[in-house]
Amino acid sequence: MPKPNKMTLAIRNGMKNTLKFSSIKLAAFSLLILISACNVREESHRKIQAEGHNQENDGGNEKTLTKPSRIFNALDYGAVGDDNTDNTDAFSACLKAVIEAGGGQMYLPDGVYRGRILIPAVSKQMQSWITVEIVGESEPTPIFGTIGSFPLLNNGTIVKSLSQTGPAVIFANSSPNALYAEFSAVNVVIKNLDVRTYDDPGIGGIDLHHAMQCKIENVFINTGIYNVQASKPSHGTSGLITPACNNAALTIVRNVVVTGYHTGILVNEHTDGDNINLASNINGLEFVFAHHASRFGRVGAQRCTNAITVTGKHGFTIEQLDMEIAGKDQTDSRNVWQATAYNINDPKNLGTANINYWVVEGNVGAIESLTRNGGVSIQARRIGSAPATD
Repeated sequence: MPKPNKMTLAIRNGMKNTLKFSSIKLAAFSLLILISACNVREESHRKIQAEGHNQENDGGNEKTLTKPSRIFNALDYGAVGDDNTDNTDAFSACLKAVIEAGGGQMYLPDGVYRGRILIPAVSKQMQSWITVEIVGESEPTPIFGTIGSFPLLNNGTIVKSLSQTGPAVIFANSSPNALYAEFSAVNVVIKNLDVRTYDDPGIGGIDLHHAMQCKIENVFINTGIYNVQASKPSHGTSGLITPACNNAALTIVRNVVVTGYHTGILVNEHTDGDNINLASNINGLEFVFAHHASRFGRVGAQRCTNAITVTGKHGFTIEQLDMEIAGKDQTDSRNVWQATAYNINDPKNLGTANINYWVVEGNVGAIESLTRNGGVSIQARRIGSAPATD
């Protein structure tokens, strides 16, 4: 094999030098990337340290460098969802922690919890307005209808009280030290709960009269039995009472079903509701005195003695009031009270309202008649009919 000449050797040496120089450049570039990454990590580390210091000063967790959780699991405070244990004290301990934290959420995993949820009043000493959430793990199945028999199951998150007297299952307390007169400066949010009492209940379901604000969503308030089989309520209790403070201006009710009470929903100041169903209550919606008007979207009223009752001056609108009245042979001696007396019951003419309605009679279908007692200032228009003229 012939020896390489001088030119060939020069070319080879040039290529080696080029490859060597490229390797040096690659190594230098890699080193720059590594240095930059280290600088980024160091900067992030300094930032985390600074944030951790700030969180420590704010009462944060020094080890995790995160702010304290605003979710309080009721099980951590002794609650047991075994349909036997009285959880009233455990609920109170959990809510005490929520309020001391300046608001937050009491979380209830699925189970059947006996006892009451008593929301403490926010006092003048706190000088604050906070939100207290009570949230179940699962959205309830709202079992109700116009005929038949369907057992209520113990699925989801159920809060149940069988007490014969006393406050509602969920009750917002007030005290002389409340921030605004008798009203507690609390916005109550209730979601994903099945709230139960018993047939002909002596206590209510949810009473937020003394709260400043509320939002109720995906809640089934019932008396533990299928509504068609409910006995006539004789204690004047309500499934839901909305806040009565005329300065709060925020009462929202969505996807709520109430069955088996004297009054399904007692409507106070500026209540805004939609997707509401009221089955087998003496009064579906009862409007009491209010300075501010209320609005409802779709309201279903099935087998209520009175779908709408007015007992105080109140302005309101119902965009769609869908009612079903019991037909022939659809009641017996036990539930004859569920035969509708009045679709609109306003004997003292205290209501000022606009209602679009639809009435269905069992075993008959849609009918055009609307029964009313008083209500001279309530403009009721059947869906599809011509607008009223002066």
